[in-house]
Amino acid sequence: MISLRNRLALSYALFICVSVLVMGFIINRFAEKLFSAFVTENINTESREIADTIAEQWDPNTGSFDVISVEAMGMYFVHQGYIVSVVDIKGEIVWDARACDMQQCAMVINEIIDRMENEFGVGGSFQTNQYHLAYQDVPIGFLNIDTYGPFFYSKTESAFLSGLNNFLLVSGGIFIILSILLSVFLAAEISRPVLRASEAARRIACGELSARVSDRYGTRELRELSRSVNDLAAALENGERWQKQLTADIAHELRTPLTCLQGNMEAMIDGVWEPTAERLSSAYEEISRLNKLVEDLNRLSILEQKNLILHKTECDLTKLAGAAVERFRPAALEKGIEIKLLSPAVITVNADYDRLTQVFTNLISNALKYTDLGSITVTLSETQQYCEVSVADTGIGMEADELPHIFERFYRSDKSRNRNTGGAGIGLSIVQTIVNAHGGQIQAESRTGKGSVFMVRLPREVL
Repeated sequence: MISLRNRLALSYALFICVSVLVMGFIINRFAEKLFSAFVTENINTESREIADTIAEQWDPNTGSFDVISVEAMGMYFVHQGYIVSVVDIKGEIVWDARACDMQQCAMVINEIIDRMENEFGVGGSFQTNQYHLAYQDVPIGFLNIDTYGPFFYSKTESAFLSGLNNFLLVSGGIFIILSILLSVFLAAEISRPVLRASEAARRIACGELSARVSDRYGTRELRELSRSVNDLAAALENGERWQKQLTADIAHELRTPLTCLQGNMEAMIDGVWEPTAERLSSAYEEISRLNKLVEDLNRLSILEQKNLILHKTECDLTKLAGAAVERFRPAALEKGIEIKLLSPAVITVNADYDRLTQVFTNLISNALKYTDLGSITVTLSETQQYCEVSVADTGIGMEADELPHIFERFYRSDKSRNRNTGGAGIGLSIVQTIVNAHGGQIQAESRTGKGSVFMVRLPREVL
């Protein structure tokens, strides 16, 4: 299989070669056309000049041509490719190049025919053009000029045109060679980052998740390719780290209640403790917490599946939020915390009622756990396209570096809280998953000692 570098080099080289050949052909045809028009006009001009020169050889005193001068000039014109003959006004031949030197005329004619047909591929034949001769506007005869038609090149013109063609051929060849070298260089420059990205992807596939490639390229596509590979490696590396952390967190969350439960059971089995109702109730609570943790993990696993089915209906968001607030009002009053709802009369959204109930429940429950004084405010608002929900509290707040992690499983911003007071750290993960499934967004703002605000934006029409 041909490599990307060779394919690019061949493609560039082929394109450039074809372009050079086509351009050279066009330039050659165009130059020959212009040059042919120039030569044709030059032949016509020189023919008229020959007629004027022959007419000047008329002697008015004798009433005849100076034959010696006509012959000298006529032979000169023969060597230029013009076979001339002069006829006086009476129709008698004054001088004829063929009659004067038939051998010389034949040689010139054959030379012109060979040059035009063999060198330039221009077919034609000798044609006769007649010009009137006059002296002081008085007719004195006729001049017949035989020239190769439709046009012919002189030796000088032939040499010029051949030199031009050779120049185009040589310069085109040099340009093609340079272009091929440049194509190889460019192909190498383009393929090298791709090969590096491919090698990095292969190393990543083999488990070397720390593999990275440089993304300092001037070409946008190559830069984006390199960054994509690096982002993929970083995501996989974070995923592996997260998987290990998740395993450790689950083990930690399970170890504590199991250790406590095992110790209590062993103590009662060994007779150290009496199996009283209080001790059995404590063991039952630990079992319940374990069961709740497993249920939360199972619920989160179901929610994170791509085929999560949402039973969407037109929901009254104000009514839903009000029900959630009332559900937590007794607990808030018990802690001396004011909980209130700020909302227009009716806000409707196309969403899954039960899933949104989980969102409100988890957000308000989370705010209540981390707020000891002050208030919790649930605010609803709407735009033409979105419904917006915010749950603000005056609790302990969080540090800025904690915000990126609060939606991770088992993460608790307040490390001093245990599972009984701070939960297992899965609630916000469930909230984020439900909101994302609705095509919405969730974000948080917080300041230490000032409280936190969780903001949810849901589209009015969920896709």
